[in-house]
Amino acid sequence: MSATSTGRKAPNAIDVHIGQKIRARRVHLGMSQGKLADALRLTFQQVQKYEKGVNRVGGSRLQQISDALGVSPSHFFNGAPTDGKRAAPPNEGELSQLEITSFLATRDGATLVRSYLAIEQKPLRQAVIDLMRTIARK
Repeated sequence: MSATSTGRKAPNAIDVHIGQKIRARRVHLGMSQGKLADALRLTFQQVQKYEKGVNRVGGSRLQQISDALGVSPSHFFNGAPTDGKRAAPPNEGELSQLEITSFLATRDGATLVRSYLAIEQKPLRQAVIDLMRTIARK
């Protein structure tokens, strides 16, 4: 791990990834940091540290978080970086898994996904995708 300008070690990439997945799931559920903190009997500041990857989430705590967010612990490892085995970098113009996860952890990302999933007709979903691609090219 590298040291930051304050002398502290930079967060581990896997801890950051897990934190982003925690945030993405919490935002997707419309849950505040305070509500998650209450469920875990923590302060919201501790939840913030987990979500930023500053504090590592231990196994038993990950199980508690999983229960509170309604997913299995393995959910938080999907797409995680691996030591020694680097995923191929995204092609020019493509987003990395980290960028996608970061976006999904925002309110806009969660709202976009919820709204898209609420569209029941496949042709209408495809029309939305086509529209977004057109807008993105301009």
